[in-house]
Amino acid sequence: MADHDLELYLHIPFCMQKCAYCDFLSFVSGNELQRQYADALIQEIRASEPGKRMVSSVYIGGGTPSVLDPQWLKDILEVVMQNFSVAEDAEISMECNPGTVTQAKFEIYRQMGINRISFGLQSAHDEELRRLGRIHTWREFLESYRLARKAGIDNVNVDVMSGLPGQTADGYLDTLKKVVGLDPEHISAYSLILEEGTPFYQKYYNTPLEKELPNEDAEREMYWKGRKFLEGQGYHCYEISNYSKRGRECRHNIGYWTGKEYLGLGLGAASLLYGKRFHNTDNMKQYLSLAKMPEQIRVEEETVTKRRAMEEFVFLGLRMSEGIDTAEFERRFGCAFDRIYRHVYPRLLDIGVLEEREGRLFLTKKGIDVSNPVLAEFLLDGE
Repeated sequence: MADHDLELYLHIPFCMQKCAYCDFLSFVSGNELQRQYADALIQEIRASEPGKRMVSSVYIGGGTPSVLDPQWLKDILEVVMQNFSVAEDAEISMECNPGTVTQAKFEIYRQMGINRISFGLQSAHDEELRRLGRIHTWREFLESYRLARKAGIDNVNVDVMSGLPGQTADGYLDTLKKVVGLDPEHISAYSLILEEGTPFYQKYYNTPLEKELPNEDAEREMYWKGRKFLEGQGYHCYEISNYSKRGRECRHNIGYWTGKEYLGLGLGAASLLYGKRFHNTDNMKQYLSLAKMPEQIRVEEETVTKRRAMEEFVFLGLRMSEGIDTAEFERRFGCAFDRIYRHVYPRLLDIGVLEEREGRLFLTKKGIDVSNPVLAEFLLDGE
């Protein structure tokens, strides 16, 4: 893997307000902590061993990176460019939330080389946004989107969510229609998941209010009506929850799904590097004091075994519309797919959740509806 290109992820954990459904490593903070964090992140970047690998994509996520002073972000990205060999055509993405950006910020982002913006919209309906704990309205999103386009950002993703409390299929479609009317290059359409420890989990999981959430049939209706609409508007579904115009797929995420190695920088950031997985400490005090010694902040390191790599090749690959190439499986792992999974995939073909065409395996529509248990069939523990 040492000769292959690499992806970078930079974590900015700060938010204006924690959303009710969010379990990401993020929190509200003041300027002083943000400044200290930016300095520590720069130290970690400088101390990271770049090797000789070309960086093909950089993703600045969070949290809400756009709450950070843009000059501090510029300082961070300048050090990335100094320390790593970033390809001239690298995709450099940044997450933004409406209500946290200005025209001046977008101008600086463009100067920094950021060429892709991902907006966290979630819904075009203000009542749904309020329930989610979002800090913005639909109108404020429209203004933020307009500012991005005015600054010359020509690759924009918009995140939307289905399965929200009180949401209907018609309401979800209305959100998609409004978003498509803006002509973004990419749309990520995720279903709400009740994550343990969040306010939404406490409010809706096994409580009387759980009935406000769409049931399984309603969620499937939202998914398939939404997918049909988006594909009819020229957005192809290249991964179960992701749609784009041709050539505007998120290269960084495709890297994750196809097993490309990545280095995560920042508080709690995860990495897959030289066949090992690890993540940085999520203790801010430790991070600030030890960031200049990356080996000291890395925790839970594990070697990715051949078995684990085979599992991930399958259940990440099957989420994508191109499915998995069984010949590539054999080239990569030195053993035939139909031997490793001889007790699994013929049965899944028989019951109609998988289909096989020209040496590739795909989830069927039926398989997508029950994707989690289907993908779990490819775990090799106990084989």
